[in-house]
Amino acid sequence: MDLKVVDTNGKETSKKVTLADSIYGIEPNDHAIYLDVKQYLAAQRQGTHKSKEKAEVSASTRKIKKQKGTGTARAGSLKSPVFRGGGRAFGPRPRNYDFKLNTKVKRLARKSALSHKAKDGNIIVMSGLDFSEPKTKEFMSVMNNNNLAFDKVLIILPEDNKNVYLSSRNIQGANVVTADSLNTYDIVNANKVVITDAAIEKIENILN
Repeated sequence: MDLKVVDTNGKETSKKVTLADSIYGIEPNDHAIYLDVKQYLAAQRQGTHKSKEKAEVSASTRKIKKQKGTGTARAGSLKSPVFRGGGRAFGPRPRNYDFKLNTKVKRLARKSALSHKAKDGNIIVMSGLDFSEPKTKEFMSVMNNNNLAFDKVLIILPEDNKNVYLSSRNIQGANVVTADSLNTYDIVNANKVVITDAAIEKIENILN
């Protein structure tokens, strides 16, 4: 697939890039995308939820009432879950929600997500995306020039660029990542994927 490279002013340049069919032209595997997104979101969960159970509640251990003759159920402790202020039965405990996913499945998921975007015409290759200093106004100007101001945009850079990142930080819907930290969730969550021309080769090296 051949795409024209655009500049930060939204105009087509004389350059063309060829997107590898092995990454942007495969038959998408939606189940692989589902698994990778599920694993990514699971890994974001803190899992620090905790409630006190019967043995952990601070309360008197005296016998509440006599065992027999009251006409009601026997009760031996104020810590019981049936009483107000007692421990919770089968409450949440700290746990890790992350699960293992094979590297090949994760790679297939990223390829599938990129293929979906390419098939729908939602991939833009851009050159010259760099700022001499952090300027939100300049970044917003680039978005407006390319009709991206009202879209969720994922911008993929070849390497860390502090000025671009800081310029985009206050823009709702803009997400800047590097090629080596690209994940399926970010691709699927974006309406448009902007790849800098220098990042094309790096993505191909990682996914192939």
